Amino acid sequence: MQKMTYVIRPMKDEDVPQVAEIDREAFSNDWLFPSYGSYRQDLHSSSARYIVASSKKELEPEIRGQDMQKLAWLERLFSPKHLFSGKKCTPDREYIVGFASFWLMLKEAHLTAIAVRSNYRCNGIGERLLVSAIELATQLNVDVITLEVRASNEIAQSLYKKYGFQTVGRRPRYYSYNGEDAVLMSTDTITSAPFQARLQQLKQAHSKRWGRISVVTPMP
Repeated sequence: MQKMTYVIRPMKDEDVPQVAEIDREAFSNDWLFPSYGSYRQDLHSSSARYIVASSKKELEPEIRGQDMQKLAWLERLFSPKHLFSGKKCTPDREYIVGFASFWLMLKEAHLTAIAVRSNYRCNGIGERLLVSAIELATQLNVDVITLEVRASNEIAQSLYKKYGFQTVGRRPRYYSYNGEDAVLMSTDTITSAPFQARLQQLKQAHSKRWGRISVVTPMP
């Protein structure tokens, strides 16, 4: 696969089909939103924030063909004519490789999802989406960030702990598909000097390992 330059930016309406595809792949048994209307309502809610990681560089032909075929089907499934009329799924379209989202509740941000396409995992994209979500929450004067994660997902828990999340509880049988428990995690105050200093250290280490990823700062 060719090396790509990624841009992290706010999600747009036209990203819905691709984000839906990533959502369905990453959370096959707990798909976040079953319809375009649900996505659009959430995307335009004043309490929700969505960011995506995208690339405009072409994929290898064999990967591009598979992904574009699936994406064309999702566009037909999700896309109202007034939003996507005349737009075809072609390789030079901006390609979404991951997304993250959180909900605002007073001074708390609840991280609802971080997901990356399976072909692009283990490249630092999910971690950089987490950094961007924390930075956006900081801009919004959030005090703490909370989340739920599957008890069996030790890799995700390890990443969250690296960024200052601590286990604060457990929800028995939280996931309806198989009755798995959810681990509750929360940060300390993210605007504190120690937290921000640690965040910048981790961000620099990430850039050194994976290269810089351009970030289009979302408007609070």
